[in-house]
Amino acid sequence: MLRFPASRRIRYSRRLMLRHDSISAPRSPAKPRLRFDRHEWSGAFGDMGTDLPLLVGMILAARLDSASVLTVFGLMQILTGAWYRMPMPVQPLKAMAALVIAQKLPAATLHGGGLAIGILMLALTLTGAIGWLARVVPTPVVRGIQVGLGLQLASIALRDYVRSDGIAGWTLAAAGFALTVILMRHRRFPAAAALIALGLAYAFAFKLTANDVASSAGFRLPQLHTVSWPDIWTGFLVLALPQLPLSLANSVLATRQVAQDLFPERPLTVRQIGLTYSLMNLANPFLGGAPTCHGSGGMAGHYAFGGRTGGSVVIYGGIFLVLGLVFSGGFQKVIEIFPLPVLGILLLFESLALLLLVRDIAPDRTGFAVAALVGLFALFLPYGYVTGMIAGTLLHAAARRGWIDFSR
Repeated sequence: MLRFPASRRIRYSRRLMLRHDSISAPRSPAKPRLRFDRHEWSGAFGDMGTDLPLLVGMILAARLDSASVLTVFGLMQILTGAWYRMPMPVQPLKAMAALVIAQKLPAATLHGGGLAIGILMLALTLTGAIGWLARVVPTPVVRGIQVGLGLQLASIALRDYVRSDGIAGWTLAAAGFALTVILMRHRRFPAAAALIALGLAYAFAFKLTANDVASSAGFRLPQLHTVSWPDIWTGFLVLALPQLPLSLANSVLATRQVAQDLFPERPLTVRQIGLTYSLMNLANPFLGGAPTCHGSGGMAGHYAFGGRTGGSVVIYGGIFLVLGLVFSGGFQKVIEIFPLPVLGILLLFESLALLLLVRDIAPDRTGFAVAALVGLFALFLPYGYVTGMIAGTLLHAAARRGWIDFSR
């Protein structure tokens, strides 16, 4: 009879026991510990190009209390990073921010809209509707949403940020781009941290003084708020309804897809994302914070610059927490002085990280065609994300049944 050495028999027995345990009592893998090394510090700055302009714009347009906005934003980052133990970002709600900035809507409407979107997302999560969407919407459609968002972010970076300071801005952006490309291949020197240092050096050399920073110091706590039913109703109609399609497509479905791509060994469900999304927005309005979400672009940005655990998100949140509690008085001035071309380069690399995710479906000509169409719909059509999600799902189903042929 064929016999294995004792050591191999023991290993084989252990494998059988592990297999039996995994079948009878499936368990999710243990969450890794948080790290705060130089790579996590670099990853902490990977989402700054998206968040800062939106936060500053809402503070100015809606006359929000900067201490409340910054402190609550930082607190949500810390809680999220500690809970997920992966670079799960917290971002301002983009559609809401754009509407508030463009129409100069009051703070009460913003807080009402934030509470309304929290209630909506909680209802979708608890009823299981969000899980049904995750099953119905195919991967090429999610990839197309990521393509649309990546192109949108790249457009903002190149159109609004990089060229904001004229020739000096283009020069600074070129230097920042070269520095990032060089340091992305050298793990010892975090690229994003070096890019932020370059921006601060430029600001102190030409626009900012130590007195500007010192004069802004002073401890301030967030201001508590009440939200009335009329504000919730107005916020629902004006802000929550336009925001919901983008949240479903990017904040939930696309974020789950990016997490699956980058951390396949750590399963993440849309129910988990929906719950933390809703809980944040059920708390933010009463603390004076801006409405927030998760986002595939933010996760890609943290990851692209080195973030591998929730440490990068905790570090990022800690920076905002200190800014809100100690330096909120001069935050607006400092941010307006900080060179936008540097934020543009950060945003550009975040968009590239999103666009590169489409590589996995490139060999599938039908899937790639659907992703490209969805990306174009998201970029150019009104309510483009929801239009792309619905149209892309229908096109993908029609192609699978042979009614449409994209392979020619």
